[in-house]
Amino acid sequence: MPDSELAERDQALFDRLVDTFSLKPDTQAALAHVISCSPFAANSLERNPDLLTVFLKTQHDPTPFTELEQRFTQLFGNDPNALEPPEFARRLRLLRRQEMLIIAWRDLTGIDDTNTTLKALSHFADFAIAQALDYHQNRLLKRFGQPRLAENNQPVYPVVIGMGKLGGNELNYSSDIDLIFAYESEGETDGRRSISNAEFFIRLGQQLIRALNEVTAEGFVFRVDMRLRPYGDEGPLALGFDAIEIYYTTQGREWERYAWIKARVVAGDKNTGQTLMQLLRPFVYRRYLDFGAFAQLREIKRMIEREMSSAAMQNNIKLGPGGIREIEFIGQLFQLLRGGREPQLQARSLLHVLDCLQEMGELEADVVADLKSAYDFLRRTENRLQMQYDQQTQTLPDNEQDRARLAAAMNYENWPEFLDALNQHRDRVHHHFTQVLRLPNDEHDNDDPVADVWKATLPQAERVRVLGELGFAQPEQVDTVIQAWRAEQSPNLNNTVARRLDDLMPDLLRDIAEYRDDSATLDRMLDLLAAIMRRSVYVALLIEQPQARRQLVRLFHASPWIAALLTQHPILLDELIDPETLYSPPNKQALARELDELMKKCPNDEEQALDELRRFKQLATLRVAAADIVGALPVMRVSDQLTWIAEVILDVVVKRAHEQISKRHGLPSAVDEHGNTYTPGFAVIGYGKLGGIELGYGSDLDLVFLHNSTGDQAMTTGKRVIDNSLFFARVAQKVIHMLSIRTPAGVLYEVDTRLRPDGVGGLLVSSIRAYEHYQKENAWTWEIQALCRARFITGDDDVAKRFAQIRQQVLSTPRDQVKTLKEVVSMRGKMRENTDKTPSGFFHLKQDVGGITDIEFLVQYLLLTNAHDCQQILDYTDNIRQLESMLDCGIISEADCHKLTQAYRNLRDAGHRRTLKGRDSVVEDTVFQDQRDQVCEIWQRLLNTPPPMQASDAP
Repeated sequence: MPDSELAERDQALFDRLVDTFSLKPDTQAALAHVISCSPFAANSLERNPDLLTVFLKTQHDPTPFTELEQRFTQLFGNDPNALEPPEFARRLRLLRRQEMLIIAWRDLTGIDDTNTTLKALSHFADFAIAQALDYHQNRLLKRFGQPRLAENNQPVYPVVIGMGKLGGNELNYSSDIDLIFAYESEGETDGRRSISNAEFFIRLGQQLIRALNEVTAEGFVFRVDMRLRPYGDEGPLALGFDAIEIYYTTQGREWERYAWIKARVVAGDKNTGQTLMQLLRPFVYRRYLDFGAFAQLREIKRMIEREMSSAAMQNNIKLGPGGIREIEFIGQLFQLLRGGREPQLQARSLLHVLDCLQEMGELEADVVADLKSAYDFLRRTENRLQMQYDQQTQTLPDNEQDRARLAAAMNYENWPEFLDALNQHRDRVHHHFTQVLRLPNDEHDNDDPVADVWKATLPQAERVRVLGELGFAQPEQVDTVIQAWRAEQSPNLNNTVARRLDDLMPDLLRDIAEYRDDSATLDRMLDLLAAIMRRSVYVALLIEQPQARRQLVRLFHASPWIAALLTQHPILLDELIDPETLYSPPNKQALARELDELMKKCPNDEEQALDELRRFKQLATLRVAAADIVGALPVMRVSDQLTWIAEVILDVVVKRAHEQISKRHGLPSAVDEHGNTYTPGFAVIGYGKLGGIELGYGSDLDLVFLHNSTGDQAMTTGKRVIDNSLFFARVAQKVIHMLSIRTPAGVLYEVDTRLRPDGVGGLLVSSIRAYEHYQKENAWTWEIQALCRARFITGDDDVAKRFAQIRQQVLSTPRDQVKTLKEVVSMRGKMRENTDKTPSGFFHLKQDVGGITDIEFLVQYLLLTNAHDCQQILDYTDNIRQLESMLDCGIISEADCHKLTQAYRNLRDAGHRRTLKGRDSVVEDTVFQDQRDQVCEIWQRLLNTPPPMQASDAP
């Protein structure tokens, strides 16, 4: 009711307080407003008029809880532990009444905004829980002693997790509090009457609940709800961290993930509590987009809609249409789906999450503005509704007196004005709720003929007609494939998957029909569906994200290679969500950061690390292939990207291998020729396509391992001492193992180490001195050719510098041109003799005359015979830049440089694309005839001899 219409009883209280405390006019107005809006406040002042002095003292404080500890001490004294439990409980309830009235006074009089009020309520709850916990813990410690860990006797303390609005610092005025009790690990107490840690903390939890929840003559502190704990009401009141983690890992449900979004350690051992929060973070925020959750949350949404349709919910500002729950659901939906990849969404504050969603482009600015404005209005309404009688209610009053009170509390002249403002907010919220969570396939009606094709509810002739109208050129064949696959898979489908396939297939068939290749793309898609049906989350992804589904069909149409990759590793499907990420592969620095973050998750778990490395490579390669298919990357960038992926993987693998061997044997140590002790280093040298920065899809890695340990005193420093050469051999073996072992996630790379000194008969790891001696004294010409494309990849900087010097010296050594030419041409001829013969009328992009290898041999010959006069041609290891350097030095003409680089690019590009198409490197011999002829002409002119041919290749 308006302040001017104070009830007779309230007027008497008002007059008495004004006279007793000699209130100023502005304070009188505030008092009248509070009394008229809150019978709870009026009754409390009636019982204890001195509370008014507390209000007046706090109204100029920055927050309602600025002097909370001081007020606690005034009420409890300096030693609360000296009080008996009934007296402690009584005073805690008096404190609660006082603090709730302070919060109501400041809120109703406009001193605090909604957010401050919610934080104040949450802060007081934290404080009350902590004080009651400390009090009862001290009493139990005296009886049973300190709980301790079984393994190391360290003390164990309670951890209290606040869930829901308490966890989010958004507690409403008369809310109950959702709690979970935990402790670090099992053990027992150290007192004379020893009990298990579990029993101690269960007893403590029981006493804490009683201290807060029990209703006495002074009321209660907070209603406590423990049903969100593992196993609910049937579970133990307190659990150790391991048991909690096991529960959520093996049995956790979607609604429990939803509940844990706002979880916060509110009392007890907060530092140790953060360990539990970190343990459960992967359960709440999954790294990969979780569209199984999306499907289940849609079920929750439908449940919400069913509840809202009942008449009883129409006046509920939390659960009714356009209520608080709808706003929370929008924010938390995105948190569950994207929080694992978007750390900024891992927040408890709903308002912060809405701002993040606007910045990410998930919600429009006007939508966020509407939701935030409505949230403030609805939460303020909820609080002021509950301030009337200190009751937990979200239902609008149905009597005129309480309606007038609520309208006045919200600063409206009358109930209709307030209700109109409320309904405007609720209408906007409900509109955004229905739009944001709209099913993408809602656009099709229930009489969809394509759905009837999938379900085979139409006659065969009708199915063929519908498929033909969709765009399939051979609809009979497509229908046969669909029905055969459905018949084969139906016995394996559970109800959830069957329902999701019914939702998916009509849209999927429409998408496939756009490419008009009949059953080719369809066959690949059905192979994928067969692979992912046991993980129905992926089927849900394709339903919920039509953009991702269309990207998938596009890639499956363009590339059987990508189709096979995704079918074998469906976890990569998450990458289809964001086209900007999918078609914009990151640079080397970004790749390194991404891999580093993955490796932080498994510092001591080699099996997990191996799987994470493989998934990283698959994901990174998928991005490259997708960008390649749509023409977003030229051929040189494709190889750059694939090479960067290998480099960052090698960097991590070498470091981990070195660390693991060092833990077992200590670091290598040696004494140099001057008697100084130093730590020898290890390095990986890349040869072939890796060294030439020309990796393709599925390329293996040509590696050589070097170290710089010298002298007789070359041993490791650990307890299990071994010779340095053996140490480095084990590091190299570990590197090869990590790269080539097959795990459930596949193989990283096949590794070839035959280019090391003395080949397969040589040491796996050479000292830098032995490597230098071999290259300068014993290496064959073909091994010197291989050095043209060799470069340091990762490892020790000193070894890298020494390798670079050796390469420079070896390659710039003056050579007999006639002898070098003879040996280069001879080696090229032997290679051609040992390769499979290409059928007549076809051309092998790499091996045949005028192909990639001929260009590489030509470049290597020119480099070996000219480097002593123009050493700048040694600066690079890739053929394109070597050719351009030769142009700068006048070794080749501009025309020849252009022809050779263009041919090389085109042939490599064709190779990449044929790999993505699932084809070999053989094409019709007319395709590159002009460029092949140009390569042969340049070879003939510069080397004064034709390229070697197999006998059958000769005219």
